[in-house]
Amino acid sequence: MWQFMRDNWLSNRVFIDYDDIVAHCCEAWNNLVDKPWKIISIGMRDWAHWF
Repeated sequence: MWQFMRDNWLSNRVFIDYDDIVAHCCEAWNNLVDKPWKIISIGMRDWAHWF
């Protein structure tokens, strides 16, 4: 999940301070939660079942 959020919503940014980081991470998380099909897709990938 973290990799997907970084690749799609958190990369190539300059954060002003800690609160800005938290705000962007919360926004990214909320964006992901709004896409349950994406969570299912990520969870079904072969590498997710190695453990």
